[in-house]
Amino acid sequence: MKSKFPKTVQIAILSVYLIFLAGSVVRMTGSGMGCPDWPKCFGYYIPPTSEDQITWKPDSEFKKGFIIIKDEVLFVAEKDIKTTATFNKKNWKNYTKHDYAKFNKYHTWTEYINRLASVLSGFVFLFLIYEATKFWKKDKRVPILAFAAFFLMLVEAWLGKTVVDTNLKPTIITIHMVIGLIIIALLLQLQFILTKRKKIHRYNAVFNKLLIVSVVFSLVQIAMGTQVRQFIDEQVKLFGFENKDYSLMNPSFKFYFHRSFTIAIVLVNLALFYINQVKNLGYKLVNWVVFLIFIETITGILMYYAEFPLGTQATHLLAGAILFGLQFYLWLQSRKTVSS
Repeated sequence: MKSKFPKTVQIAILSVYLIFLAGSVVRMTGSGMGCPDWPKCFGYYIPPTSEDQITWKPDSEFKKGFIIIKDEVLFVAEKDIKTTATFNKKNWKNYTKHDYAKFNKYHTWTEYINRLASVLSGFVFLFLIYEATKFWKKDKRVPILAFAAFFLMLVEAWLGKTVVDTNLKPTIITIHMVIGLIIIALLLQLQFILTKRKKIHRYNAVFNKLLIVSVVFSLVQIAMGTQVRQFIDEQVKLFGFENKDYSLMNPSFKFYFHRSFTIAIVLVNLALFYINQVKNLGYKLVNWVVFLIFIETITGILMYYAEFPLGTQATHLLAGAILFGLQFYLWLQSRKTVSS
């Protein structure tokens, strides 16, 4: 195997988790609509830094595609424009993909940095598939997994555009998140294939099956969590960030399911920890799984009872994504074909 390629895979995994982190900060700060269009931002490659840049005014120049806010409505320049003393609507068309017409420079740049993280990851993935093609004769699984991950990254880019165009539609956000986790799983499987295993873990059928359950449970919990987060976002829109105590007022069934399902997740993962200790199976990653379960539980409690302290939402989401990755990698290690 090529010695440098595993490092490339690791960088790709880190780049995806960086996107998770950036995305969680976007959700935490309510910056999802900081840029009303995609891939540009208000028609700019580098976003505006002040509302003056996107406000119509006389004797000013606007390039074709630039977006302005006028009378709380978004307009797009249909051509290069030199404005006169009055607003000529013939030079502009309504931005019809959504009607969110607000500007907040902090939200705009938070969303823009999130997009930059995705662009950076895209370059990493291009290098990944280039290196993966060298393995076609030795192990066809390597290029197949690499190209599958790259294809899903393209799907993610399209979904990112759709999320903006639909003004943060909950279903699209959930699909966006789940596909991100699938990409992580593909990259971890690729990393597992490339890793030279010096120590063979002991196989245990119950442990292996519980790991499958834990992976599925985490996937369901994260997907449900995005739905809960959307409910919170809607509450924030109604009552404002300054009234965080209203964020979970009259929550839906999804919130109660998300909260109560944590009990099942804790029990399954504690059972994994117990079996690993009693049977002396040698899976060190189980300890990290338990630690992340603790972090997830604590941040969840803080968000509910302490009105979303700064950073808890981002930590909660990122810890959940890392937890899923560790559980999936543990399952790869625990399979009988590997351990026997």
